[in-house]
Amino acid sequence: MLKVLLASRNAGKLREFSELLPDLQFVPWPADAPELPETGAFFQDNALQKAEGARAWWLEHGTEAVDGVLADDSGLCVDALWGGPGVLSARFAPDLPTYRDKNLRLHSLLPEGANRSARFVCVLAFAPMAGRLPGGPFTVSGAVEGHLAMDHRGQGGFGYDPIFIPGGHHQTFGELPSDLKHTLSHRARACAALRERLAIGLR
Repeated sequence: MLKVLLASRNAGKLREFSELLPDLQFVPWPADAPELPETGAFFQDNALQKAEGARAWWLEHGTEAVDGVLADDSGLCVDALWGGPGVLSARFAPDLPTYRDKNLRLHSLLPEGANRSARFVCVLAFAPMAGRLPGGPFTVSGAVEGHLAMDHRGQGGFGYDPIFIPGGHHQTFGELPSDLKHTLSHRARACAALRERLAIGLR
């Protein structure tokens, strides 16, 4: 089993990665570690920044050996908002304390009668530790098309899940059972691609 440093303190992401990638043993990003950079214009840029930044810090300060570092950059892209909040999804409406409030704010920005089509996008960057896995950093991605619900629905998932309805369904990611969500979400699809790339290490 590969031991992987997850370059995130997001408890929801840690839970989902643990469920989607049960063949990996995750080490959470420490509470006393620095915030990781997210200054790129694209999801791929941010994911690589975080993975490589976390790897460099861990080589200096890590408390245990890991085989590699996994970082995620993901977000909700709404067509009526020109693809926003997109790469700024995690930093959208920083003045609001909860995602329910943020979701209401996002709804308020939609013009009346606007197209509600949207997609969730996830890019994963994996940075191997030298001497433990071959190769250099790489990225994989996944996306799911859908549309915005009229209101915040469901207690499952996290973030924007309660306002996103995936194509072919009538419930939001906040309402769908997690096992069903894990068959079609953007993060599930990116994790499936990661598993293929890491197949040699998972045997």
